[in-house]
Amino acid sequence: MDMKKRIPVGIELVKRGVVNQYDINSALEYQKTHPNEKIGDIIHTLNLCDERELLHAIGDIFGEKPILITPRDVKVRMDEYISPDVLRKNNAVLFDVEDGKAKVCFADTSNRKAIDTIRLLLLNRGLVMEKYITFKSNIDAVLNSMQGKVNDDIESLNDTTSLVDTIIRTAMDRRASDIHFEPMEDKLRIRYRIDGELFEVAELAKDKQANVIGRLKAISNMHQEKQESQDGRITLYPDYNIRVSSQKNIYGEKFVLRLLKKNADVREIIELGFPGNEEQIRRSFDNRNSITIMAAPTGEGKTTSLYSIVQFLNRPEINITTIEDPVEIRIPGLNQIEIDSKTSFIDSLRTVLRQDPDTILVGEIRDKETAEIAMQAGQTGHYVLSTIHTIDAIEVITRLRKMGISDYDISSTVATTVSQRLVRRLCKKCARERDFNQKELDFIHSVEEKDNIKFDLKGKKTYDAVGCKECNGVGYYERIGIFEVLVFDERIRELIAQGASTLKIKEAAMQGEYKPLIVDGINKVLNGITNLDELNRKLRIY
Repeated sequence: MDMKKRIPVGIELVKRGVVNQYDINSALEYQKTHPNEKIGDIIHTLNLCDERELLHAIGDIFGEKPILITPRDVKVRMDEYISPDVLRKNNAVLFDVEDGKAKVCFADTSNRKAIDTIRLLLLNRGLVMEKYITFKSNIDAVLNSMQGKVNDDIESLNDTTSLVDTIIRTAMDRRASDIHFEPMEDKLRIRYRIDGELFEVAELAKDKQANVIGRLKAISNMHQEKQESQDGRITLYPDYNIRVSSQKNIYGEKFVLRLLKKNADVREIIELGFPGNEEQIRRSFDNRNSITIMAAPTGEGKTTSLYSIVQFLNRPEINITTIEDPVEIRIPGLNQIEIDSKTSFIDSLRTVLRQDPDTILVGEIRDKETAEIAMQAGQTGHYVLSTIHTIDAIEVITRLRKMGISDYDISSTVATTVSQRLVRRLCKKCARERDFNQKELDFIHSVEEKDNIKFDLKGKKTYDAVGCKECNGVGYYERIGIFEVLVFDERIRELIAQGASTLKIKEAAMQGEYKPLIVDGINKVLNGITNLDELNRKLRIY
């Protein structure tokens, strides 16, 4: 409900005689434990007055047309126009289409981004939006009853085994990377992560929670009675390796399933968005006596990029061994080792060094001991590839220093550090071309000035994410990497060996070929692959 007004809504409602001050005090007390809910919605939830009188008063206060929306008022198939996921994310219901007008009610008419999102989606279908206001609980009730195939399938299933299987298989069909089973106060919420974004797909009755959690524990080989955090795996699906994590919260045990496709094709590194040509890639990664480290937060595609690099290097005369937890993609010609409860990265790495390897992929450098052994391997004729959690390519140096690795070892052994983020690609079916606005141009010019680079803006256009059936109404389809690459040349090595700060190292790197993530991001915007809205979502650029 839209509560943004100079005079607080509660005061306005008291002045109009809809509620009294005691009612407002009760609503404010409730809001202390429900801070994200608006006063109008709280008054409705607490049933402090007639709902029709309340909604009409709020509509009058904000100059919006009110409607007490119910499932019976919906005259169209919403999913034929807009994805239920998008409607839920924007707290909106499309309830009628007539004479080129689409009637949509919102829970918050002050949310301009939500309104513009829905408006653009409808304009793309040749429809003008007519806006209404209603209570959020009404929006939720309608969407819960009409939110599409996933929920329909779930509601028709009483057998827990079939229920969990349907949720998992549907996630696979929808290209989800993760499934969240989240116990709430009065329900079990199911969400999918698709192309990096979470979408609510279903809600289960609270009385189904225990059986669903029990089934997840059974197929993940977890202890049924134990409610502390656990890790497990699901191996029931031949094409997927599913990692499972549980964590107790105040309403039960939350489960997150990571869906890893076993035999996914390894995409070429340039296809993933890596800047440069084959010669530049070979210069960055085809090394000996050194280490290359991929750096990024969790879920930003580090492992996928490493697979692509290994595939690039893979040839019969090279012995390549990987140490992973788990092996996500099987690649012919590689010796792939999967960590289990009886082994560790460190033990496996020690053993691998006795197996005459040329190239070693270590899934992650997690601690000082793993880092030290990786350094030793890089110093004794091997090429080591690994990942680490840092914000950019230069901060890898800081992270290794904090682990206790000497400046000498870092400068003499590390060859390349790479940082990356995954941004969503614009959907080719529905992206709408337009000129850059002044705010966007000002930002691009500021990057040019700061990073001493010149972008070719002549004749360039940008694109709005609109949404269509192909992209499930989101406006984006799949993701691509944006990268920054720091090749350790003699100047960089000398500064590290001298113990120079990362600020000084970055200043020196900027004088060479190194460019920050944002530069590659803007180049991909100028090439029509993504847009600045998506870069801002990922990098907070303005």
